[in-house]
Amino acid sequence: MIPQVLDTSVCCRPFPAMTADLTRRTLLRLGGATALALLGLDRRFAAEPPAAGLLPVGFGPLVADPAGVLDLPAGFRYVVVSRTGDAMADGLLVPGAPDGMACFAGVDGTLRLVCNHELRPEHAKVGAFGADQARFANIDRARVYDAGDGMRPALGGTTTMIVDAASGACRKQWLSLAGTWNNCAGGPTPWGSWITCEEATQRVGTTDAGVLVARDHGYAFEVPAAADGLVEPLPLTAMGRFRREAIAVDPASGAIYQTEDAKDGVFYRFLPTQPGHLRAGGRLQALRIRGYAKPDTTNWKAKDIAVGRELAVDWVDVADPSDRTAAQATAAGAHIFTRGEGCWYDHGVVWFACTDGGAAFKGQIWRYQPSAVEGTPAEREQPGRLTLFVEPDDGALLENVDNITVAPWGDVLGAEDNASPGSSPENRLIGITPSGAIYPLVSTTLSEIAGPCFSPDGRWLFLNIQAGVTIAVTGPWPKRP
Repeated sequence: MIPQVLDTSVCCRPFPAMTADLTRRTLLRLGGATALALLGLDRRFAAEPPAAGLLPVGFGPLVADPAGVLDLPAGFRYVVVSRTGDAMADGLLVPGAPDGMACFAGVDGTLRLVCNHELRPEHAKVGAFGADQARFANIDRARVYDAGDGMRPALGGTTTMIVDAASGACRKQWLSLAGTWNNCAGGPTPWGSWITCEEATQRVGTTDAGVLVARDHGYAFEVPAAADGLVEPLPLTAMGRFRREAIAVDPASGAIYQTEDAKDGVFYRFLPTQPGHLRAGGRLQALRIRGYAKPDTTNWKAKDIAVGRELAVDWVDVADPSDRTAAQATAAGAHIFTRGEGCWYDHGVVWFACTDGGAAFKGQIWRYQPSAVEGTPAEREQPGRLTLFVEPDDGALLENVDNITVAPWGDVLGAEDNASPGSSPENRLIGITPSGAIYPLVSTTLSEIAGPCFSPDGRWLFLNIQAGVTIAVTGPWPKRP
């Protein structure tokens, strides 16, 4: 049984003895200046030469959770918000595989969480309708994007939770998008909605795991945070059909940036005809680096792009957004970004992750600075700028980064999905300072961490453990400098 709350404020754990077989990951669990001094990481990642002495980085050692759920620094605590299999307000069950997520302000002291569920047809045991799918008969079929053969629908989608802003407890939860496929990540919009992304490209008329596919998949769908039931499942077809992982919206231009989880994927930009009204259509493009001759940015065989190097970019049009978008883009000169994952906008910057970039396939995080005239002809003279932010090539520091967010104090947070050979059983949420210093924030051995996001007031950090738990973490968070 998972306890509702773990408070580590009165707990402590001694540092491990310094032995010859002390691992780099153990050192990183120490956190702060101790780990950085032992590893010399301040010099490896700092943008400027370090001042005399070492400044603390992070929040100190992670304290082991007696329940084995989530290790946190001392002074922090967690609350279990939701569990897979619990009954929801609509008579359905909390679906499994919670993934990307965002938090929005609610009313009367509440918050609203919109959460993806990365489910496929073979996952009926943890679907919203029960293992026998019997509860599917109780929902409006007109609100299901792909009902399959009428008895076995596509099981992906989203749930919405109303959360008490003071306690972190869930007051109510329901299915808010139904009948989609493998909803992995997505992103919030400035106008109060969640864009959920299908990491799948099944075609109508085919079968998958023995289940009929009744609609094309590979689309983004919009879920207003304020909606109180199942939303109308309308695919945003102009944004492209591909293995979409996540999106981020630039409120200045209205542009939407999109990642693609494929080794030959590209980094997309969607310029809506009417910013904020995505169903009105728009223009799909892909990023091209000016003056860079190689076709990809993977750094697998050589350090072709150095950490910290700033690159000017162009954007090429994708003529047909309905199929083979990456192939069209690369044929027009766009560059490959291997396995694009998390994507987040913060203070004028778009951050995105490539989960197996770098020579050790451990991951990269990129920083894109949109042009002051983004999406207009004038950006030819004032191009946007791309920078490789971190690429440590060391799993003890960062291992297969997936979802990302930006903390209220300005650090980038990356959730690990340990999938490469030799990975540790731990999955962590890693913090990265603006100068590139890396520290562990939370850790679990249950499964991948996903969906990190903060409440608008910065009090709560929400995250998912894909084994089936949504968690709220609070503690002495710093403020932005």
